[in-house]
Amino acid sequence: MTDSNVPASPLSDPGPGLAGSFATLGDEFLADPYALYERMRRTDPVLWVPGFFGLGAWLVTGHALASTVLRCKHFGREGDKVLPPEKLALCPQEAAALADRRRSMLFHDPPDHTRLRALVSRAFTPSTVQELRPHIAEIAEDLLDAVEGQGHMDLIRDFAFPLPVIVIAELLGIPPEDRDRIQGWSSDLISVLNPLAGADEAARVQQAVFALDEYLGAIVEERRRVPRADLISELTRVHDAGDQLSTMELLSTCRLLLTAGHETTVHLIGNGMLALLTHPAAQDMLSVEPELLPQAVEELLRYDSPAQLAMRYALEDEFLGGHAMRRGDLVVPLLGAANRDPEHFPAPDELDLLRGNAHDHLSFGAGIHYCLGAPLARLEGQVAIGALLRRLPRLALGDGQPVWRKNLVLRGLSSLPVTF
Repeated sequence: MTDSNVPASPLSDPGPGLAGSFATLGDEFLADPYALYERMRRTDPVLWVPGFFGLGAWLVTGHALASTVLRCKHFGREGDKVLPPEKLALCPQEAAALADRRRSMLFHDPPDHTRLRALVSRAFTPSTVQELRPHIAEIAEDLLDAVEGQGHMDLIRDFAFPLPVIVIAELLGIPPEDRDRIQGWSSDLISVLNPLAGADEAARVQQAVFALDEYLGAIVEERRRVPRADLISELTRVHDAGDQLSTMELLSTCRLLLTAGHETTVHLIGNGMLALLTHPAAQDMLSVEPELLPQAVEELLRYDSPAQLAMRYALEDEFLGGHAMRRGDLVVPLLGAANRDPEHFPAPDELDLLRGNAHDHLSFGAGIHYCLGAPLARLEGQVAIGALLRRLPRLALGDGQPVWRKNLVLRGLSSLPVTF
């Protein structure tokens, strides 16, 4: 894949208006980014877009090429190792992440990524997660009990958001009365994922990091005195037992699990239910045949992925899709676009709950950074969607319009009114 004579990255936009389309992030694009993705793919499945994330980036829309980037060791997450200081200064997201980079597995490549991931992976194996099914079902039932008599609700506020927050907070050992504070910090933390994020968002992220670390640090000290059967207690024990986990890594790992442990699942439930509510035949099929839920969740993830892109850096000069890339170039697999690639998914814009290769989606990434919480997210999606269809007869869209969050990386709704 490498070539010592790779030319410099192009400086012009080969797809007219593509950079502008991302820069505006208007309501039409937020409601349906897939038309633009298809236009990009027809132009070239690997496109250079100047200014993306402040640096310019290669945007990859083809499924096979996106999978290659995610799995290939020549593309990594440690951008500060290959980006010169002047380029880092152009990207507020990278500047904000630098202070955290040596702490979180999210920004590590092996060997540190391997070490950090191994410390928490046992809590998220499929068999371990399946033991949570009865309790997750109980949480879903309690949430629906609270709204069932109303005949209407905001599906995000009243159900899709609280369910995964309760689950991950309980796993970590966060007190129930602190969940609202966690929501605020989490919202600030993910704001930096917007490609348009600037200095204000970066400052908010740093404030949220400081506040959350202070909060988590107090819980760590409490668990050190009185351990419990939760993840924070277990990570504290590992930290105190030796050199596997530094104090900064301990706090960053807890923060990552807390934020990533619910954000994508909220959008899996919300996006998935919106897809079903706008495809009545699919909704009816799943209501009558709930045994299809595991397969249906895979197709819902493919159809409208909560995670729309991933970020990697070329760790050396590379060729991809016929394009030459310089060491340090930002390479962005558009997961939502790859999931709609007609070369891999026939009729990709159709919602087909029986699609045979739906599980090939890249919504959880691929390779060594494959989402650690994927088994938990899948289970929560199956339980949540199944409970909604079973408990709420004639579930339909309400009078208000669905409202999309203004975030390209994490695609999801902030409001979804429904009636039943």
